[in-house]
Amino acid sequence: MIIGITGTDGAGKGAVVDYLVKEKGYTYYSSRSFILEQIQKEGLPTTRNQMRLTANKMRKEYGNEFVIKQAYEKAEKNNEKNVVIESLRAVAEGKYLKEKGGILIAVDADQSVRYDRVQERRSESDQVSFEEFIAHEELERNDPDPHGMQKGKVMDMADYTILNEGSFITLHTQIEKVLQKIV
Repeated sequence: MIIGITGTDGAGKGAVVDYLVKEKGYTYYSSRSFILEQIQKEGLPTTRNQMRLTANKMRKEYGNEFVIKQAYEKAEKNNEKNVVIESLRAVAEGKYLKEKGGILIAVDADQSVRYDRVQERRSESDQVSFEEFIAHEELERNDPDPHGMQKGKVMDMADYTILNEGSFITLHTQIEKVLQKIV
């Protein structure tokens, strides 16, 4: 089974992935790692804006489904059966996943909860004010660039949505419910 994870920043996409990997034995592929690899090759700063621009550039050059296609082809080459790919951000990525028989799960939470979470993790791309966080989020939800992020539309495509505003136990229960529906 192939599961794609989409969602808003700080919603808990990584926590869903961690559960699927540790508790269910899924193999993990990260869209972010493909993008960061390209950024590092080009010697660019690893800011959130640069990640968006680099991903848009890669989609323009190689196709809007490029990032997920890379992960899917690696999984297929390695003959992996249960795969989770984080984080789908473009409509073409969602369509590609579904064409391959995959399931799309969206993860979301209240905006202020998510901002607090990203401030706690403090990755290089998360070091922004609340106002910047909101501005980035609006752009990523519906980027006017035809090769840009369309998180809102991708989340609307999801087969299942998890609202992650509680404890890990609550999140894990929600994941189990989704997995039971899939099987």
